Order: sequence, then structure tokens, then C-alpha cells
Amino acid sequence: MSRDAATSIVRTLRQAGHQAYLVGGCVRDLVLGRKPADYDVATDAGPDEVMRIFSRSYAVGAQFGVVLVPSDEAAATIEVATFRSDIGYSDGRHPDQVRYTSSPQEDVQRRDFTINGLLYDPIADKVLDYVGGLADIRHGVVQTIGDPEQRFREDKLRMLRAVRFAARFGYTIEPATFAAIQRLAPLIHQVSCERIREELTKMLIEGRARRAFELLDESGLLQQVLPEISAMKGVEQPPQFHPEGDVWVHTLLLLEQLPHPCPKTLAWGALLHDVGKPPTFRVAPDRIRFDDHVSVGVRMAEEICRRLRFSNDDTEQIAALVANHMRFADALKMKESTLKRFMRLPRFPEHLQLHRMDCLSSHGDLSLYNFVKQRFESTPADQFRPRPLLTGHELIRAGYKPGPEFKAILAAVEDAQLEGRLHTQEQAIEFVRQQFAAGKPST
Repeated sequence: MSRDAATSIVRTLRQAGHQAYLVGGCVRDLVLGRKPADYDVATDAGPDEVMRIFSRSYAVGAQFGVVLVPSDEAAATIEVATFRSDIGYSDGRHPDQVRYTSSPQEDVQRRDFTINGLLYDPIADKVLDYVGGLADIRHGVVQTIGDPEQRFREDKLRMLRAVRFAARFGYTIEPATFAAIQRLAPLIHQVSCERIREELTKMLIEGRARRAFELLDESGLLQQVLPEISAMKGVEQPPQFHPEGDVWVHTLLLLEQLPHPCPKTLAWGALLHDVGKPPTFRVAPDRIRFDDHVSVGVRMAEEICRRLRFSNDDTEQIAALVANHMRFADALKMKESTLKRFMRLPRFPEHLQLHRMDCLSSHGDLSLYNFVKQRFESTPADQFRPRPLLTGHELIRAGYKPGPEFKAILAAVEDAQLEGRLHTQEQAIEFVRQQFAAGKPST
């Protein structure tokens, strides 16, 4: 989204006799020399006046004084909010009442953190700081505006946001702010699962996932939002395969390697790939074992995804990453048909990436990764899923009676085709007659 478009809105409001500034995260990012993802404008103009000035605008939070103003960029809008103070938060998210004000100083007092409470005058190229946000940016500190407990009780999601901002920017959380999070962490359950999911996803994909999850753990939030991950701490692993340490340490090391940007399904698959290990841990005579941890992990991953309201498509991919992450160990022993079926899994590059990170977070041996990657990249796409040589119709025409055996017959034909042993329909029919003598054509 263009800074010029936001500046144009500020200029138009000024020309109409109003105060107007850029506000919030976009100002923080500009101060840090980062490109903002979007721009917000704050003004003393009421929502009706904003909509009068910008004829194509529309209210999205009229009760909170929020109007969206379309920019000339395709599908881009800029949020314009009236200066206000908020009164009461009965639902732990939305103010019970808002009172419009003409004071930008009063408006920023309702915001969450000092680093997000800056105003910027793009006409005069000047930052207005009424909350100490510039000093906190210089010192690398996340702290609330005003009393931290009050800020977090107003909207409990702010506790997760404090962790995310500290991780993303490499900041510390101010002691009183952090202590308030530790006290209030159990209240995070008052936040909708969807909002928690989105905040956790941002932590995973913004490039500082390891630090985010360390802070979640230290703050007490991890035990509240993902107790299955917290359970990984202290779960030992066989040192010959995992010299790095327990399941928690291994997972943190893996999170540290997530690419940036990162597909959210890969990020969640990486987080959850060993979630089945804590409940399956046992010490056998020969070594530590995690019997059936993959299938247990798949069930747990699916339950977590349901709890956090993931889409069916995302849930399916995350569960598939958990389900298949150990299959690379058998890659060299796989039949050609098995290997090709493995490599034609949807979004297989995510499986490859997870395996690579899994290896680098443990024994460091990438030989299996390199083997599968080379095969995947060198195999033409039509060889993963070639056009079937036979269908049930051809079997019926050849005299076979429909029944449960059809599935096994067609799978065997596909295996032979994937392995390069069959190339024509005639060869496939002859193969079936030789291999399935017990299922002779009906007479």
C-alpha cells in the first residue's frame, strides 16, 4: 500500500480544516526504516464528516469512528479513525463506549504499546510522541501505554501481541508489562480461538519464531494456548539421533530455521511434527522410544487445528506434514512406484523443507534430503501421475466382473506403470491376466 495514498488523505483532511496524522504500526515501521504493510490515519473529523469528504468511503466500525477510504491502488483501502477515548471493556475486546475528542494526545492514550502510539505528520515530516515510544524504540523495549494490567484486561490478545512484537523486533518486554502477562496469562482463554490462531501464525511466519515461543513459555502463555507444545520440555530423545537435546530444544532449533516468508502450513507442520512424542515416550532396554508417535501426532495435530478453527484445507496439509515427516528415512528402500507416490503428495516442497529443517535440527545428515530433492526435481511431472493405462471400464470389457478386487488390480497396474514396466494398454491387460489368474475373466 502506498505511503503517497495515505499522505493524500491526510492532506485532504487538512485542507478541509481538520487535524490528521498517520498513526500506529506504520509510524513505528517508518521510524525503524521498515516498509509498513498498511497505513492508518487518525483525525479529529467525525466519521460522518470523513464520509462526506471522501465520497467513496464506507463505515466499518461506525460505533468506534472507523471509516475505510479506498485509494487509487487496486483493492487497497486506508483506515481513517476519529480521535477518541474508550470507556469500559466488558467483553475484553471492544470498548463499551467511545467518546470523540479533538485531542491527538488523548487518542493515543487508549492504544496498546508505546511503540504503536506514535503519530506522524507526513506534510511536515515530523513524529509526534506523547507516550515515550521513540525512547522505547531506541532502547528496544515493549511496554504498555499506562497501567499494563488495565491494558491487558481491556483486550487479552494484547498479551500475545506483546510477545510477537518483542520477538519480531528483537526487543525485551518491560518488567512490569511482562509481570502483568504472567499474572493474567490464564485469561487468554477469553479471546476467540480464531484471534489466538492468527497471532500465533504471525509469530511463526515473521522470521523470529524461536524467540516468540521462548517468550510464550517464559510468560506462561504457552501452557495456556498450546499445552501440547509445553509438554515437550524435558522429554528426552535418543542421543544417537538427537544430540541436540530434548523434544522442546529440537523444536526450537527447527523453528529457528523456518524460512521468511514462510507458508503457514509449513510453519505449523514444523511446530507440530513431533507433538506425538511426549505421550508416547518410553525407555526400552535398547534406547528411548516413541512408539507410534506419528499416528498419535496426527490425531493431536488435527485436534489442535480444530480447536484453533483452521480451514479444512490447512488442517489437511498440516496433518499430512506430521504424518509423512518420518517417511524420508525409507526413501532409499522405496520401490520406484512408492517413491513417486510419496513425491506426488500435495505441496511436496513443504515436506522436503520440513525434512531438511528436521535433519539440521538433529543429526545434520542431509543425504536423504538431497536424494529425494534430486529425484523430485529431475522427474517430469507427468511421471508422478501418468494417465492410467486401465480403468474399470477396460477391465469389464476384458471380461472381468466388477468387485472389490478391481481396486487391487488397478493399483498393481499403476505400480508397474510408475516403475516403467508397462507402457501400453495391451501390456497392462496381459499383465493383469498373468498376475491375477485367480480372478479369471468371467464366462
